[in-house]
Amino acid sequence: MRKKVTVVGAGNVGASCALRIANKELADVVMVDVMEGVPQGKALDLLESGPVEGYDVSVTGANDYAPTENSDVVVITAGFPRKPGMTRDDLLMANYEIVKSATEGAMKYSPNAIIVVVTNPLDAMCYTAHLVSGFPKHRVVGMAGVLDTARYRTFIAQELNVSMESVSAMVLGGHGDTMVPLVRLTSVSGIPLTELLPQDRIDAIVQRTRDGGAEIVKYLKTGSAFYAPSAATVEMVESILKDKKKVLPCAALLEGEYGVKGLFVGVPCKLGAAGIEKIYEIKLEAAEQKELDRSAAAVQELVDVLKQKTA
Repeated sequence: MRKKVTVVGAGNVGASCALRIANKELADVVMVDVMEGVPQGKALDLLESGPVEGYDVSVTGANDYAPTENSDVVVITAGFPRKPGMTRDDLLMANYEIVKSATEGAMKYSPNAIIVVVTNPLDAMCYTAHLVSGFPKHRVVGMAGVLDTARYRTFIAQELNVSMESVSAMVLGGHGDTMVPLVRLTSVSGIPLTELLPQDRIDAIVQRTRDGGAEIVKYLKTGSAFYAPSAATVEMVESILKDKKKVLPCAALLEGEYGVKGLFVGVPCKLGAAGIEKIYEIKLEAAEQKELDRSAAAVQELVDVLKQKTA
């Protein structure tokens, strides 16, 4: 029997996730959205691509959660997108209600699923999904670090005019302006980045990485990124479904690791069939730890607001 993935939200990110999952023949896909006809229409369109692309998976759409029963993975992309000038913090309460509803609907029919959260503000929405679902911490994970790291690697490859595949990097922390690209551990085929670029160029790349989402929002004006976010999400989904045990930067619930407790923060995780199977605690230098503490504090602020508003 094929695996089954539910994608909540049939917008640009959700539909792109469904397309990539189908293309890789990872699982049957059910897209769920509140917009009547939208998930059904997009799903049928994706299904009809199968004979051309050569994939044989089922892609269906629904406006309720009953068809999602017994999903192995639930990907939550539903939510309001960022608009120009809008911070991720502005999205907080609007998307809290959406993620709460999505989590409740999904867990009712798939109590053994692993939840992958994509909705922004990412770290606070992971907290929401974990709280509402009551799932153990290894079965709720957030997509952010894979995307942030992909952007970081892209900009480094562009700067050096080398293959993106040659760039090895890791971005930690919250998904936002305080994320922490670990320059010390960044390399090109093993060559430290600090030996290839002067500090001012590295600083510029780090800042562009932090502004990566906002840069695309500025261009699009009426939406936010979806190709790279969906690619990052599906890399995580694939590692879970195939039990690949890839080590990827993901938002995970920390319980003392890196000095952080009770928050979802981006850290290196081993992703396998059980979800988050291991959190790797890198020994950080003092300056790096300070940046991570600042990033965790920004996540804490959002969680505190959520607690106050929902008390």
